[in-house]
Amino acid sequence: MHLGHDLDEKFPHRHTYSAAEPRRPNGTRRALRIGLGGPVGSGKTAIVAALCRALRDQLSIAVVTNDIYTREDADFLLREAVLPPERIRAVETGACPHTAIRDDISANLEALEDLENEIDPLDLVLLESGGDNLTATFSKGLVDAQVFVIDVAGGDDIPRKGGPGVTTADLLVINKTDLAPYVGSDLEGMARDAGAQRGELPVAFTSLRSEGGVEPVTDWIRPLLTAWTAGPA
Repeated sequence: MHLGHDLDEKFPHRHTYSAAEPRRPNGTRRALRIGLGGPVGSGKTAIVAALCRALRDQLSIAVVTNDIYTREDADFLLREAVLPPERIRAVETGACPHTAIRDDISANLEALEDLENEIDPLDLVLLESGGDNLTATFSKGLVDAQVFVIDVAGGDDIPRKGGPGVTTADLLVINKTDLAPYVGSDLEGMARDAGAQRGELPVAFTSLRSEGGVEPVTDWIRPLLTAWTAGPA
């Protein structure tokens, strides 16, 4: 699904694989796969947890997490009981996180396919990358759309710095807006810089400490899911 735009040509490494087949071997349409990447500490796992809580009563959801040598993110989701344990899988990448989401995606593909086979049907799978830098992107062979998460405490110059994570993700999330007054981040400036880098691609501001703080992301997911399920089986 990856929304097309000119920056795909500028950063061709996001296309290391062709788009994933939308049908499973049995002919049914597989789940929509959304990847979430971003720097360490930007709040990716917290957003995954919030999405699960917000959508689990309406959708059949599963999660795949990526960490270099641990299961820490998966263990957090399990402790928070955001989904039943059988719906959460952990991949230990053993190397820089971007290698498992862009270069050698085999371990993640296996985890996704196992989930599809064991939990049928699935509507949505959230695939979280380990914390990485501004160059992290997902292969089209792995996910159908990608979200890049940054946070205001990381510096309000991040959108201006760009990089494929910021400029090519289907959704840019600027998280932890509640911290802006305490770290001196200019949210209006971040919005302007993000717009300059991304053109018409959407940007969502979130604060998970606020009630309904993840709604900008769920509001973006719902029409994607509607379009995906309406596609040919």
